[in-house]
Amino acid sequence: MRAESYLVRLRPYNAAMELRVFSQPPFPGYELCDSGEAEKLERFGELLLRRPDPQALWSRRRPESAWRQADLTFVRESDRGGRWEASGAARRFAGGESAWTIGYADATFVLRATPFKHVGLFPEQASNWDWVAGLRDAFEGDGDEAPRLLNLFGYTGAASVLAAQAGYRVTHVDASKTAIAWTRENVLASGLPPDALRTLADDALAFAKREVRRERTYDVVLLDPPHYGRGPKGETWQFEDDVAELVGVVRELCAKRAAVCLSTYAIGTSPTALSNLVHELGNGSVEVGELVLPDTSASGAELARPLPAGFCARWTRGLP
Repeated sequence: MRAESYLVRLRPYNAAMELRVFSQPPFPGYELCDSGEAEKLERFGELLLRRPDPQALWSRRRPESAWRQADLTFVRESDRGGRWEASGAARRFAGGESAWTIGYADATFVLRATPFKHVGLFPEQASNWDWVAGLRDAFEGDGDEAPRLLNLFGYTGAASVLAAQAGYRVTHVDASKTAIAWTRENVLASGLPPDALRTLADDALAFAKREVRRERTYDVVLLDPPHYGRGPKGETWQFEDDVAELVGVVRELCAKRAAVCLSTYAIGTSPTALSNLVHELGNGSVEVGELVLPDTSASGAELARPLPAGFCARWTRGLP
């Protein structure tokens, strides 16, 4: 089933804007098996994971026996993290030392059970990965070189790897040296040469400002900032305080024809606020809405229950 078949359009109070639902497209290695009671049950490749999710306010559909089959269960110990409990052969993955892999399109990603509940991949971003790949041909004729893509807050590099495979020249920036090392693993696991990406452990806002001073431009800019973070030199990032400045800097980085994607998770910012924000990039087309994961627990006439996974705003200028 194509991702577009999940599309839902909502008409908000502002008739000039349509809120959309961007559903995770078909992803053979991943499945949201069930959700509810502030948890989600997911299959990542060979492993079944049980993790907290405060958005899952409803009741579960699958019986508790299905949930107990999880290979890895995340137990939150504080607002800063927790631990994984494992069963059987999966115990070797619980501490994060051992890794497994998952494929998407032509890429292969390395997964680990981290103490922050994450495993190194956010499947809801797949709709943005496909959107970026679909824009690639629109830049043909702009010059002899491949279009340039900047991925700020790039984490473990799924979007960067897929963009490189689609034919972009990719600059990948993340403040975490661990994330940069993980990105390089994903580059090699996906069959790309070690220098396929330009990777930098740097503060996103500081790097973007330096690029403006260097008079560099990019055709595509990806932004997936956390609520709070720290740069490698002690820089601090607070979404509410810093995102407007970052968008202003990104405006200066955009080429004549360009695209920007801004996504957020676990932040109390509405799609309308994101729409207002990305309109400051200049005249262009904007689509804004919610990233969701399709839940496969429905049977018969039961209602499909996509799991909310963050908000997203996409801005384009001069592109079809």
